[in-house]
Order: sequence, then C-alpha cells, then structure tokens
Amino acid sequence: MPDAEGFVVVRGGAKGFVQEISAGRHHLVADEPVASGGTDRGPGPYDLLMSALGSCMSMTIALYARTKQWPLENVVIRLRHSRIYAKDCKDCVVRDDTRLDRIDTAVELSGPLTAEQHRKLMEVAHKCPVHRTLTSEIEIREVTTSTP
Repeated sequence: MPDAEGFVVVRGGAKGFVQEISAGRHHLVADEPVASGGTDRGPGPYDLLMSALGSCMSMTIALYARTKQWPLENVVIRLRHSRIYAKDCKDCVVRDDTRLDRIDTAVELSGPLTAEQHRKLMEVAHKCPVHRTLTSEIEIREVTTSTP
C-alpha cells in the first residue's frame, strides 16, 4: 500500500528493532531498549501505546476544561503497562490462567479547580477516544499483502 494520507507507515529492516514511523508529515523512531536487544534509539511499542493513551486523555481533559471555562492550568498523566494473571484481577471474568494487559494511570490536575470540577475532569479522562478504543473489541485486519 502506498504512503497514502490517513495511514501511519512503519518501516524496519530485518536486522535489529529500529523502526522509522511516518504519520503524515511527522516522523518518529521506535526501538527496543538495549537490555532487550535494541539500540534504544526511540521508545518501544508499548511506550508509544502509553503515549497515545496519555496524550488523548490529557487533550480530552484540557478541551473539556476550556469548553467549560474552568481554571485548569496543567495536566500530567503517568502511565504504566504490565501483564497480570486474571486470577489477580478481582473484576475480571476470564480463566484464572489467562494473562491480561493492565494499564495503570495516574492523573494530576493543577489549577484552582473546585472539588466538583476536579471530579468531573477525572471522569472525562477515561472517556477519551483512545481509551474507548482500547477498551472496546478491536478488529485488526490485513487489507493487502506483499508478494515475494
């Protein structure tokens, strides 16, 4: 598939983990840490996923606060991805030996917000589009293949 508008294009070689990413006119590099066999030239795939979620949450909070004309000054979101066993998840309904992905988020809001404004912005954070995508059923499909 050509580099068409609306597509993120990822290119990598057969040696190593470095990936060149193009998203429109923006260019990024992904890699793995040295401890995992990479060269640490960029964030790893899960760090990029956490970046997507965190930036969407922050943007959604800020947009909502601007719309309401609330005195939000800054948003800081810390995220961590891990894998856990389903038996360790009290709210999960799956087999006990199944491993689940878990994302922990910590949201810090600054500014002279009321308790109610703070509560509402925390609620809005988890309604951002990327959060909704990650918590919905996702179909990943192959639309074209390369032939040798």
